[in-house]
Amino acid sequence: MTDIAPLPRRSRVPAPLRAMRPRQWVKNVLVLAAPVAAGQLFVPAVALATAGAFVAFCLISASIYLINDVRDVEADRQHPKKRFRPIAAGELRPGTALVLAGVTAVASLALGWFIAPLLAVTLAVYWLLQVGYSVFWKNQPIIDLAMVAAGFLLRAVAGGVASGIPLSQWFLLVASFGSLFMVAGKRYSEMIELGPHAGTRASLARYTASYLRFVWALSCAAVIMSYSLWAFEQAPDAGGITWHALSIAPFTLALLRYAYTIDAGGAGEPEDVVLGDRVLQLLAVVWLIPVAIGVFA
Repeated sequence: MTDIAPLPRRSRVPAPLRAMRPRQWVKNVLVLAAPVAAGQLFVPAVALATAGAFVAFCLISASIYLINDVRDVEADRQHPKKRFRPIAAGELRPGTALVLAGVTAVASLALGWFIAPLLAVTLAVYWLLQVGYSVFWKNQPIIDLAMVAAGFLLRAVAGGVASGIPLSQWFLLVASFGSLFMVAGKRYSEMIELGPHAGTRASLARYTASYLRFVWALSCAAVIMSYSLWAFEQAPDAGGITWHALSIAPFTLALLRYAYTIDAGGAGEPEDVVLGDRVLQLLAVVWLIPVAIGVFA
C-alpha cells in the first residue's frame, strides 16, 4: 500500500495560478533548442520571438493542465501527491477552472498569431493533441506515450517556427527520441513508485516494467546516436574535431544520470528531476559550454 504523503504547508500562491502548474513550465524551455542549435538565440528579433513563444506555450500548457485536472479529479484524489492539486483538493471549482482554460488558450493563440501564424498553428495542434489525449487516448497504451512525446516535440519545433529557423533532420530526431525517452521514463517511474494498479493512471495496468524499460533504453540509445551524428557533422572537414563533438561526453553522461533516476523510480515528475538534481545540472552546464563555444564562437 502506498504511504499517504504528509500535508504540505499552505501555499501563498493563489489556487488558480497553482492549478496552472507554473513549476512544470520549465518544460517550455525546449523552445530555446532550435535557436541555440542554430546559433541565433542572441539575434534580437529571434530572442524576442523565442521569448514570446515561451510565454505562449506557458499559457497553452496552463489551459491543458486545467482541463486535465478537471477530468482527472477523482483519480488525482487517489494519488499521494496529486490529491493536493487545487481542483482535487476542492480549492478551485471545476467550472472556474474551465473558464480559465478557455481564457489562457485564446490568449496563447492570439500571442502566437501575432508572433508568427505558423506558431499559432503549432500551438493549436498541441492543444488539440493534448485535449484529445486527456479525453480519449490517455488510457490507450503506446498511443498515450506518443501523445505526450508529441507535446515535448512540438515545444522544440515551436522555437524554430516562431523565428523562421529551419529545423534539421538531426534536431528533429534528437527532439523526437528525447521526448519518448522522458515519457517512457515517467511512466516507468510511476509504475515503480505506485504500482500498475494504483488507480491513478489506467494505462499503467496495460504496461509491464520490462516493456517500459525497453522503450526508454531504446530511446536513450537513439538520442545519443542522433546527437553524435549531428555533432560530428559540424566538423569543418572529415578528420576535424569540433567543440560540438566534445559536447557528446557530457550529453551522454547527463542522459545516463537521468536514466539512473528513472531506474530508481524517481522520474515521475521530470521537472522535479531537472530542478532538484545538482549533478544533472552540473552536467548540463558542462555540456552547454562546448556547445555555446561551437555555436557562437
